Amino acid sequence: MSSFANCPLAFRFSYVQRLWEPPSPAASKGTLVHRALELLHNRPAQERTRDAALSDLQTAAAELAADPEFAELHLTAEQWQSFVSESEVFVERYLQLEDPTTINAVGLELKLEAKLGKVTLRGIIDRLDLTPEGDLVVTDYKTGKAPSERFLHKSLEGVHLYALLCEQNFGKRPVRVQLLYLSKPEAIVATPTESTVRGVEVKSGALMTAIKTACVKDDFRPRTSPLCNYCSFKDFCPSFGGDPETAATVTKERARAAQHLATARLSIA
Repeated sequence: MSSFANCPLAFRFSYVQRLWEPPSPAASKGTLVHRALELLHNRPAQERTRDAALSDLQTAAAELAADPEFAELHLTAEQWQSFVSESEVFVERYLQLEDPTTINAVGLELKLEAKLGKVTLRGIIDRLDLTPEGDLVVTDYKTGKAPSERFLHKSLEGVHLYALLCEQNFGKRPVRVQLLYLSKPEAIVATPTESTVRGVEVKSGALMTAIKTACVKDDFRPRTSPLCNYCSFKDFCPSFGGDPETAATVTKERARAAQHLATARLSIA
């Protein structure tokens, strides 16, 4: 939904045509840290120490090294070690935000879905906690830059949507939703209300209807913004002189070349 709202054409490339995109080092680092924290919270509470967290990061790195998201970064052995070491900073900062031994996680990477009218919403919650009082708390890890106050409301829309999914699935609304920004570190916390939950329900329903309409009509127009500078498909965007019809062929060739190089590097390693 976020992708479509940012740029319908980029949405088409990613989610309709499912074209190959080169992995982003920043996004891949986020994947690694998320996996490490998932492993940490899978441990018994008393075992969630700093040493355990760093050990889980190494385990996550070993698990993910051959995954295309990481292999296609084409890092040398030395660069890969630096990549993992840089990820340690996020794990350390997570430990500054909360004591993991006090957390009762009842869901990790929890997949939920709910029917809203004619559309089905799906989401994956990083962590769903149960408080000693029996209340739910939604936690979302972020390894990117914390938003300014101007964009605070927009950044919370995702976790308010998770609150809606929890309400639909479990019959109770979370008492708290929180974004843990590990780059700062900083916790942004909000309390879901009837107004916020119904607001994201209405907005999500309208956006999903717009997506379905665009798919039926095959009408995906580009929407330029500063995000264009980070878009994998900028070369094919008519707003920048590109031809969308060449995207499938070109990205297929790029994917083949990236896979070949990644395989060669893994063989050497």
